[in-house]
Order: sequence, then C-alpha cells, then structure tokens
Amino acid sequence: MPIFLHTADWQIGRQYPAFEPDNAVPMAAARLEAVHRLAQVAAAEGAQAVLVAGDVFDAQTVSDKTVRQLFQAMAGWAGPWVLLPGNHDAALAESVWSRAQRLGVVPPNVHLALKPEVLLLPEAGLALLPAPLTQRHTHNDLTIWFDTADTPPGLLRVGLAHGSITGILAEDIDSANPIAPDRATRARLDYLALGDWHGARQIDARTWYSGTPEPDRFRNNEAGLALRVQIDGPGAAPVVTPIRVGQLRWQQWEAGLHQAGDVALLVERLQAMSPADVLDITLQGELDLAAHQRLDAALAEAEARLRSLRVDRHGLRLRPTDADLAALHADGYVGEVVAELRDDAEAGSDVAREALVQLTALLAELAPETPAGGTHAAA
Repeated sequence: MPIFLHTADWQIGRQYPAFEPDNAVPMAAARLEAVHRLAQVAAAEGAQAVLVAGDVFDAQTVSDKTVRQLFQAMAGWAGPWVLLPGNHDAALAESVWSRAQRLGVVPPNVHLALKPEVLLLPEAGLALLPAPLTQRHTHNDLTIWFDTADTPPGLLRVGLAHGSITGILAEDIDSANPIAPDRATRARLDYLALGDWHGARQIDARTWYSGTPEPDRFRNNEAGLALRVQIDGPGAAPVVTPIRVGQLRWQQWEAGLHQAGDVALLVERLQAMSPADVLDITLQGELDLAAHQRLDAALAEAEARLRSLRVDRHGLRLRPTDADLAALHADGYVGEVVAELRDDAEAGSDVAREALVQLTALLAELAPETPAGGTHAAA
C-alpha cells in the first residue's frame, strides 16, 4: 500500500527584492523551514518516498551555503527523496546539481533525477519516470518517452515532470515546457506528479500539481500544501490528501475609508492578524484629522507585528474639518501654510498630504491645555 508525498517548487534561495530586508530575509528562511516540516510530515504519514517535481532551487547561482542548508533541512527524514530539475534549476552541463555533487552534500537517500530514465525504488513500490528539464525552456513535451518506457510489474508507474499542461493552464504559460493533458492515460501511469504551477490543482484523477509548500505571492491558488498520495496497487485509484505545510499567509485587502467607523473596522481586522501574515492594503477615501491619526497609529503597530505590511495610500485623502484646524490654533503664517497644504492635498498631492499630516500632528502636540485639563487638539 505505497504512500508518498508529492511536493514541488521549493525555490530554495529565492530573494524578495520588493520587500524591506527585515521582511525579505525571514521570507527566504521560511522556504527552508518548509522543507523541515515536509520531513516531519513524511515521518508522521508513514511515507515511503518524497517526490519533488522540479524547481528545488530558485536559481543556478544560489550560494554553496544555501545548497548545504537545503540538504541539511532534508536530514530530518531518512527515507528516499527524489529531486527533479525544473526550469529554475535545469540540469545543465554545469548546474547547481553538479555543484552539489562536487560539494559532496548529496546523501545516499537523496536521488537526483537528472536523466530521462526509469528510476526504481522497489522498497517504496515505485517505478519513477522523470522528465528533467535540461534547459530553462523547451517547446517539446519531455514526457513523451513515458509512453513506451518499460517498468517492472508490481511497481507503481509514477511520472515526475515540471511544466504546463497544454490547454488547461493560462495561455501565457502554455508555450514553455508543455505537457500533454492525457499523458497519464497514454503512458499507463498510476500517478503523474507535476510542478511549476504554484498552487495545488487536480488535472484528472491521476494528475496533480502540488503547488509550492510555502506561499510566495499574493494569489489565492491553494499554495502552501503537500499532497499525500496513497495507491493500493498498480491500476488502483490514487487517494490524494492535501496537507497544510506553509507558514506565511499572503493577503491583499482594499479598504474604503470615509468615517471613523470605517477606520475602527479596519483597526479591528489588523488586530486579528499575526506575525505569519504578509499583508498588502490599498486605501481609498477621505478622512478627517482624528480618524487619520488613529489609522496611522494602527498601521504603525501592525507594521511592527506582521511579517510584512505594505500600504498604498494614493487613493486616500486627508481632509481636516474646520473644527480640526480651529482646534490647532494655527494662526497667521502657520494658518496660511496649513490652508495651502490642505488645498494641495485635496487636489491630489501626496507630498502635501504627508506634510499636512506631519504639521497638524506637531501642532496637536504643541496645542495649549484647556482650563478643563484637556487639549484643543481633536482626539
């Protein structure tokens, strides 16, 4: 009753240049941590093998340290791992794979599927048919050889490939590394383990993309999973069970803010977020001074707590009320500057908006106390 894990698109060594270093470095580390968790899952599920369908590394140029770290992360499970080169780490004449072999860091239980030839794992009950990429892009279906490959009776025929199922995935990615949609049927496969699409996706009863085990982008496509595959014997239907592996949660919000209640709801949502969240927010609307100050305070607190917070404020306008400005007691020249900045901010100037925020905040701090012990600044 063979059980194996299907995973792909680890992309170890990936960088996140769009994020601040304080956030990008832990995001890269999370990809290695996902491999540690895969080893734990393999042990807990009683897997006989772990199949990695391409893009183990993000680039051929990852450092030797990163190569060593990857194989160290896999040491938590002593069963057979099978690693397939994908488009990011193709099996070139000189590649990250040949470097790993020279470094002597590939342990005996890790099988590098660098050639299109049958790989037998009889202890696991598997006869693997890998289709490694030997260049970043090809316009030929490298899984064609599966159709005529002979495998020993009694072992499951399992294909391992990295590319795009023709006519099913988005048209703009179908041209490179194509795979026939009926390959599992043509090649009499018990299962076809695919990589390249970063979300878990079933193509047919025997063909699946596992997706990446650690989400890496703002897309709701079932990322962060590994697939537990159980097949009772040759010809039996696969039983595929997704298992959550990912740590980070990538979310995108759009918020329309027009009154204090809108800000309160947004603050409540932010407070429910955790250090595992990567959040991108687009704000629109207009707020008075008090609501804007509360928003700024909440965003600053969330930025320190979440893994990453990016905020697009271009659609948000600060519109201080007459009462806001009166409470600041901005007279004379200062009052003229405040009025001019307000006009420019309302006209869409981000510089004026930010200057108005800073100036009004400073004036609020300097506002004299009232006889009742409060301040003239809006709360």
